[in-house]
Parts: sequence; C-alpha cells; structure tokens
Amino acid sequence: MKIEIREGTIADILTIYPQIPEFKNPHEADEYARRLDKAPKSLILIAWHQDQALAFKVGYERDNDGSFYSWMGGVAQPYRRYGIAKQLADYQEDWAKKQGYTRIRFKTRNSHLPMLLFALQNGFQIIGLEPYYTVEENRILLEKKL
Repeated sequence: MKIEIREGTIADILTIYPQIPEFKNPHEADEYARRLDKAPKSLILIAWHQDQALAFKVGYERDNDGSFYSWMGGVAQPYRRYGIAKQLADYQEDWAKKQGYTRIRFKTRNSHLPMLLFALQNGFQIIGLEPYYTVEENRILLEKKL
C-alpha cells in the first residue's frame, strides 16, 4: 500500500476519529484549535492512501524547553500493521529536528499497551508517571532525544 504523508488540517483529523476505537471521547475541533493556535509551532500530519485519510499525528511546542510535544495520533483500525504510525513518527521527528528541537515527548495511558510498546521499540524512554484513578488510566511520560 502506497502511503503519502503530508501536512493536514483539523477537519482531516475529524474524518479519521470514528475509525479509532481507543478514542472513546475524542476531542472536538475547538480543543485542537485552542491548543494549536496558542503554540509557537505546531504540526498536523495526515497519512493518505489515494484520496482517503488513514491516520494522523498532531504535535506542538508546549514547554519552551527544546522539546516538541507529540499530543495525539492514531491509525484507523483497518490500516494498522502497515507501518503507517512509524512513517508518521519519522516524518514528525525529521520536521522537529529541522525546527531545532532536541527531544520529542508524549504521554500515553497504561492501558494503551500497543502505543507504549511502539514508543519503546522506537527509542523512547519512560521519564515519568502521572497517577490517575485507576492503574489502567495512569499516564506514562516518554521522551526521545533527537
């Protein structure tokens, strides 16, 4: 399957959400706009096959400490296991390096084991934990040096 990664829009993201079962209460367009509009730099990536959006990855500058925060992302259920998440991550990392960032950070939930394994297999290290009401909902903070 030939995948094209290119910059996209919040509207593109919203077309992919219904195909990602992990997002039980997905963010609305206004939450994306609120976060991205106040950020000094942001990036929305969309993975396309022909004219269909299959996956997305969104990040922004959050802490003014040389890191880029990879906030949200997902691959539509039928298109997993094609390496699309890796292509999006590689594109984001290359972009971040060119922008002068030295690290990528993100957090995932303890219950999202595939995302945690993906991060560890791709050079991220666990740097912290945010406890929540249940162990499954704990947030695991990860970082990769660029």
